[in-house]
Amino acid sequence: MNVNRIFTIANNAFLEVVRDRILYIIGFYAVILAVAVNFLPQIAATTEDKMFLDVGLAAMSILCLIIAVFVGTGLINKEIEKRTILMLIAKPVSRNEFVVGKYLGLSAVITLIVAAMTAIYLIFLQINNISYSATSIIVNAIFLVLQLSLISAIAITFGVFTASILATALTFAVYLMGNITQDLLNLTRIGENPGLKRIAQALYLLLPDLSRLDLKNEAVYGLSALPDSTTLFINAGYSLIYTAMVLALAILIFSQKEF
Repeated sequence: MNVNRIFTIANNAFLEVVRDRILYIIGFYAVILAVAVNFLPQIAATTEDKMFLDVGLAAMSILCLIIAVFVGTGLINKEIEKRTILMLIAKPVSRNEFVVGKYLGLSAVITLIVAAMTAIYLIFLQINNISYSATSIIVNAIFLVLQLSLISAIAITFGVFTASILATALTFAVYLMGNITQDLLNLTRIGENPGLKRIAQALYLLLPDLSRLDLKNEAVYGLSALPDSTTLFINAGYSLIYTAMVLALAILIFSQKEF
């Protein structure tokens, strides 16, 4: 694969997503925080600080997830539907480079949005004198990027071989299941049904364990709640390996498609 061609595709994908006014979501996030910081004291006079920490991180995660799923599923799919893919693959660009470039472009947009939202979040915390651990929040942001990059790869993979609506539904399903597979596995270990155990184990092995990359609770409760550095590196490595495997699958499927 040619790095320059991948960078060009990634840059074009980044600009394409930005032109769709996706960055307006950052302003919407700031509005959510402004509403929350004024409304929460009226319903939780003693726990509003913790609630604001929770609301801010949850809103960031949900808004960025929506972008990763909806943009990811349509990133390549719309090129196929509009037949513009014919012009792209007719040029000296391999299908591998095309998929990887699109993925990197979307990942760059997600990284930018998460960074901007995290900065706004920290500003609100500082202005309103809310106690927080900056390190924990930054680590959470890094792992949120890893999680969303993995979801983006899954969204692109589904978008390669099915319609956008179905790809979106499947991606959300994987996200939801990926957050509970570890809990399901633990529950089946308590029970005595071997069939359910095998199903839970299969789901755990097949689907991404997204709970490894969810550090929202740790960010709320501070630096002491974070996993040790070894666990963080292992979980980050897990996400990168899983993402690479999903992208390899997307490339394999895309390389077999006929236009």
